Parts: sequence; structure tokens; C-alpha cells
Amino acid sequence: SSGINAEWPLRPGMSYGKDGYVKATKEIIKGARYLVNGLSNIDGIKVMGDPQISCVAWTSDKFNIYELSVFLTKKGWNLATLQFPAGIHIALTRRHMEPGVLDRLLADIRECAGDLCGKPVGKPSGAAAMYGMAAQIPDRSIIDDIAKEYWNLYYKVK
Repeated sequence: SSGINAEWPLRPGMSYGKDGYVKATKEIIKGARYLVNGLSNIDGIKVMGDPQISCVAWTSDKFNIYELSVFLTKKGWNLATLQFPAGIHIALTRRHMEPGVLDRLLADIRECAGDLCGKPVGKPSGAAAMYGMAAQIPDRSIIDDIAKEYWNLYYKVK
């Protein structure tokens, strides 16, 4: 459930006390602001909303954002994709605050965004095409049925 997911990042705070938790939270908020500032300076990237705490999402009006997601996955990043509107999302943790991590993420985004901005927008392929296709399903009510059938077939015992 989303409640469990929202609570999970807070669990480690229980092991280093209130002061440690407050310190870590301040570092993460500072990191989120650093990431937002860096993203805002990358051509083709638009920050979604006005991130206030640890979650940052971005999109593009110059290229297919799912192609950026595929590139970042190949670089070793594990980021979530979004629909309606299409985007990429990260929930920052203490791990992201380790020296150089956000700079590496921004460098990877900058590298790929530069490549994507410089090429004509065509039909996406691979995982980028799958993300886009799923967003195009007009009858959203069938998605649960499709997912259930997929997993039923996946786990079918012969």
C-alpha cells in the first residue's frame, strides 16, 4: 500500500534517534533543492511542481522522457516513471546524499538530455515504447485485468 511505501524511508530514523533523523531530513531537503536547481539548468528538462521535501519529478517538452528513463536505467539508476503527465520521479534518501551521487545523476541526465534534444523525435522503442503505449490505453479499467492475467500466466505451474 502507498502508506507502507511512504513510511518505509522513515524506519531507519528510528535507529539513530530524533536528532539524527532531523539532521538526515535536513540533508535530504537540501539535496532535493540541489537536484531541482541542477535539473532546472538542463536543456529539455522541466521540474514538475514545486518539490518541498524529498520527492522530485521531471519531464520534457523536447523529447520522449521515457527514453531518458531507459538511458538512466542502463547507467544503473533505479528511478520511477510516471504517467499523466509522463515523467521520471525520485524519492531521495540518505544514500543519495553521499558525496558525488547527485552530481553523477545530474551528469547522466545532462548527457542524455543533450543527445535527445539534438535528435529528431521519432517513435520510441523498447521499454520507452512500452511506457508510452501503456499511457495510451483509452479504457483505464482494463489495466487491472491485463496485469492480473499477465501475472497469472507468469506464475502458472505446469
